[in-house]
Amino acid sequence: MWFRGPGYIPYMGTPEDWGPFFETQLDAHKVSDIVLYGDTRDIHATAVSLANARGLRVHIFEEGYLRPYWITYERGGSNGNSRLMELNLQDMQKALETVDMDVPEVPANWGDMRQHMFYGALYHWYVMLRNRKYKGFKPHREISVWREFHLYFRSLMLAPFLAMDRIAASTRIKYGGFPFHLALLQLEHDSSFRMHSPFATMTQFLEAAVKGFSEGAPLHHHLVFKAHPLEDGRIPQRREIQRIAREFGVEKRVHYVRGGKLAKLLNHARSAITVNSTAGQQVLWRGLPLKVFGDAIYAKQEFVSKQPLAEFFAQPNRPDTRAYRDYRHFILETSQIIGGYYSARGRRQALRQVVDMMLADLDPYEALMTGNAAPRQQLQSIR
Repeated sequence: MWFRGPGYIPYMGTPEDWGPFFETQLDAHKVSDIVLYGDTRDIHATAVSLANARGLRVHIFEEGYLRPYWITYERGGSNGNSRLMELNLQDMQKALETVDMDVPEVPANWGDMRQHMFYGALYHWYVMLRNRKYKGFKPHREISVWREFHLYFRSLMLAPFLAMDRIAASTRIKYGGFPFHLALLQLEHDSSFRMHSPFATMTQFLEAAVKGFSEGAPLHHHLVFKAHPLEDGRIPQRREIQRIAREFGVEKRVHYVRGGKLAKLLNHARSAITVNSTAGQQVLWRGLPLKVFGDAIYAKQEFVSKQPLAEFFAQPNRPDTRAYRDYRHFILETSQIIGGYYSARGRRQALRQVVDMMLADLDPYEALMTGNAAPRQQLQSIR
């Protein structure tokens, strides 16, 4: 923990004793605000609960809901715990009545990916080699950091071969001449999947997707599973998909694509399904039908299908694209801040606005809805 004055205070105890220790620090330093990256790890969830009980202000940062050139800043909670979950579209549209509707485009290419990978590797190095004095530390991941490091190292070594496999699979789909639906996979250990999903494992989602496809999709349609760009192979996704597809008799109509650019597949897809991936917003931006299984901040009835899955694959309902653009505009005017965590340029961009937002009395959503929101930066400033 970091405090103004004493600086960094290490916690050397066990997870079970974290709550009392945290409360002691709140009292000792007369804390008024807490700041976290993500809110679902056990130590974070405990801190948020104790802070809320005292009426403290809770600032939550996350990756951008509209990636890559944004980060997310909210109060109280993020993702499935975000205030966006309880706000309806009509309230958002009313708040936008006095706001200029010239909304920046979402860039088609990623930013700061090299820096992201570098700091990710540096973090794992510290956990493996510099973390021994924290004997009570309990990681939030189910596998050890050594196993995680091994998986990433293996992916790095196999990168040229994985790229060739991805290109070959994408080419078969692009020139296959068949209509296809896209299933957007996530990292099973990602907090959104673990905490805001009806599935305990990714295999359960794969089974639900293939079953619904086999029951409802026209016989000439295909299903394409698109892996997350940072998938490290801890789950044998291709093998599991092939096994499940054989069980339902659709193995010749089911495909798997490793990572790569989502846009190239979305440009030819008929519809998409996901648990609650942020990539679902790219689907809606293109006006494609989308089915969501978990809690997602964009899962509004105006633009996400509520059909049973087999019915969705047979005849998916199209989203209200005007409603989605209003929603997208609302979050760009509130919780989405231009910038990033992993490069000096990205951090400079974020700090231009986030400091004033944190010091403001109102959270970003309340500020816009009451007419007190500050003007936002334009996307061009980061390019």
